[in-house]
Amino acid sequence: MKIESVIKQEVAAAIKLIYNQDIDEKIVQITKTKQEFEGDFTLVVFPLLKISKKSPDQTASDIGDYLVKNVTEINRFNIIKGFLNIVVSGDYWLSILKSAYVSPHYGYKKKESSEDVTLIEYSSPNTNKPLHLGHIRNNILGWSVAEILKASGEKVVKVNLVNDRGIHICKSMLAWKKWGNEETPEKAKIKGDKLVGNYYVKFDQEYKSQIATLVAEGASEEEATKKAPLIIEAQEMLEKWEAGDSSVRTIWEKMNHWVYKGFDETYKKLGIDFDKTYFESETYSLGKSVVAEGLAKDLLIKKSDGSIWADLTKDGLDEKLLLRANGTSVYMTQDLGTAIQRQKEYHFNKQIYVVGNEQNYHFQVLSLVLKKLGYSWSENLYHLSYGMVELPEGKMKSREGTVVDADELIDEMISTAKEISLELGKLDGYTPDEVKKTCKTIALGALKYFILKVDPKKNMLFNPKESIDFNGNTGPFIQYTYARSKSILRKANEQKLQYSKEIPSKIKLSSKETEIIKLIYEFEAVIDQAAKEYSPALIANYVYELAKEYNQFYHDFPILKETNSEVQNIRLILTDVAGEVIKSAMALLGISVPERM
Repeated sequence: MKIESVIKQEVAAAIKLIYNQDIDEKIVQITKTKQEFEGDFTLVVFPLLKISKKSPDQTASDIGDYLVKNVTEINRFNIIKGFLNIVVSGDYWLSILKSAYVSPHYGYKKKESSEDVTLIEYSSPNTNKPLHLGHIRNNILGWSVAEILKASGEKVVKVNLVNDRGIHICKSMLAWKKWGNEETPEKAKIKGDKLVGNYYVKFDQEYKSQIATLVAEGASEEEATKKAPLIIEAQEMLEKWEAGDSSVRTIWEKMNHWVYKGFDETYKKLGIDFDKTYFESETYSLGKSVVAEGLAKDLLIKKSDGSIWADLTKDGLDEKLLLRANGTSVYMTQDLGTAIQRQKEYHFNKQIYVVGNEQNYHFQVLSLVLKKLGYSWSENLYHLSYGMVELPEGKMKSREGTVVDADELIDEMISTAKEISLELGKLDGYTPDEVKKTCKTIALGALKYFILKVDPKKNMLFNPKESIDFNGNTGPFIQYTYARSKSILRKANEQKLQYSKEIPSKIKLSSKETEIIKLIYEFEAVIDQAAKEYSPALIANYVYELAKEYNQFYHDFPILKETNSEVQNIRLILTDVAGEVIKSAMALLGISVPERM
């Protein structure tokens, strides 16, 4: 049982004994003691004054005396303005250190035995362009949340939905058909997703040119966007695709194949994987049939032009298009079909969509439409809405070709990591293969950590150079701290310094050693909170605090040169455990830690 739970129980017992009243443990408020005061945990006394009928200080004193007498883990207490600060014994913290030392994956929980399943969808790329910086945030956020949920004991299925059909896909296809001259990735010597993305940009350029011409001829901007020949051709291509036209489908299959191959290369670079991948082209038809059923049951409305809508005005929203007048589907159509298919396959108790905050309205509508159609589990859909990634020079725009390509960014990060590491002498004595592997580890650690340390809900500014720094709140600083811990243990082994799993119970810990053990103790609670909030930022900032505390300890206290063998034993164990917790925490962020740097 966690010490906070023990304290809550004993406070309730104290109140029963001293004041002859039963209380609900929920009103017992236990917090971490503020750094400026002595103590480990603080009891907020004020909610108990109605029971004690005494002053805050006297009530705190009564309870404090009881705890010291009856709880072996509690050493002493002090009272500051009605707050009872409780000091936990050194022996208790030593027992925590021992528990962490002998426990593989300390802080992780075993998977629950229930059949409850959480689905988490992330990535969800369009096949009309390569993955970019925004996709990087999406992928590493979704993957990390999935791992954190697993570590908290949940059964998780990681899924991807590839948006491989629709008007945006037809734009790339049409541009390639018109201007591609049978160009292939092999001929162009570029990745397939990049080649297709180039034609998406080409379409937009030509489309804008046509709009400008029509406007110059007297058409309004709105009329021009609808009557430009290119957009009409793209819409006709979409109709042909949905009708199964073989010539259109052949181009579609060819270009999508190029894109999938490119995506897989990028996913591999990022260390991202999925348990199952869905394709919009395979789920949109189910969505269309669900819409047809809803219309037949008068749950949806059909307008005079033949388009089908959901009327959500009674829910405080507006009408939502589900099928166009020409019978083609929209994003909402396939999302309905995909959600229903997944529920049939997995009977999930929760489905999390990791999608940017510009889609907040879309997922609000999705839940409401499913509810309107009679699917009670629609309440189990959750939109993990995250902020946009911006660069120092501003926002990115895919159709204008101003996005930061994911592959190019990763390569640039690796190059920068190598340059900085060589300059600082971090790679001295490494073989060429070790240099390559370590630089990639540092670069990806820097990239992932810089993004994940920010609260997912917030917009963020990404600066590649700031992320690769061996000092401060960065991935490389934490990686270096882990490598330092391993270096100490290697040297201890070389010097034949044996450290035992047996920890003396009466050894006195320094305040810094205690602080590190307290941080190690908090790891499980941090995982639980991060899982509850779907926030890898809590893990990132936790592991930074642990790395910072350990580094201060390393600088202030001898380890290998400590003359007292029992003290040295404790410090080597502390080094071992701190390093392993850092490794485990970073693993939840998808970050590897090198054995040496």
